[in-house]
Amino acid sequence: MPLLRLQKFLSQAGYCSRREGERLIQAGQVSVNGEVVSILGSKIDPEKDRVAVNGKPVQGAPEPIYIALHTPMGVVTSCDHPGEKVVLDLIDLKERVYPVGRLDKDSEGLLLLTNDGRLHHRMSHPSFNHEKEYEVTSAKPLANIELQTLSRGVPVLGRKTRPADIQRVSAKRFRIVLKEGRNRQIRRMLQHIGHDVVRLKQIRMANVKLDRLAKGTWRHLTEDEKETLLKMI
Repeated sequence: MPLLRLQKFLSQAGYCSRREGERLIQAGQVSVNGEVVSILGSKIDPEKDRVAVNGKPVQGAPEPIYIALHTPMGVVTSCDHPGEKVVLDLIDLKERVYPVGRLDKDSEGLLLLTNDGRLHHRMSHPSFNHEKEYEVTSAKPLANIELQTLSRGVPVLGRKTRPADIQRVSAKRFRIVLKEGRNRQIRRMLQHIGHDVVRLKQIRMANVKLDRLAKGTWRHLTEDEKETLLKMI
């Protein structure tokens, strides 16, 4: 097995986030084979080395978990956000999972959560070109030429968005498929053509669809969904 950075091992083991792992290491709270390790970037062999935090052993990576959640508006896509309801508050699991990508607090729809670090990285990074599909409702009717403009790409945060597939649903609603995810991208795209979003719902991530999953509920991915998704990454 290849060597792993110590903070990555702690994250994959479901003990804490990678950032929290870095904090624990720098604080001298992590040991490997009985010796305290306080240098970031230190690597271990998960099959041979014994890792402990404050003297308590940390087991290796748990069984991979893949979850689809229908996130309601008003819920923060975070593992911890003081004073706010976060997506993990909706998941009844003892194992630790992390959201893949993010939804704005004023958006809703499908969100994937997992403890698989490789899937998390490849689904979150735009260079891997995984599709995300949204249903968008505008405050005012949209002309065909405006949808065409959006599909070709518009300036957002200093550079043009990638071409996107767009399908009209009604005068004010359309579906858009993106292969990137800049901050509040769809809202900024519509603002560029003089429109405001009144509802934004993510309905698909890669091969996983929201379908009829009730708002605020979650489910494990099916074996077929997992197999296809893992092949895609």
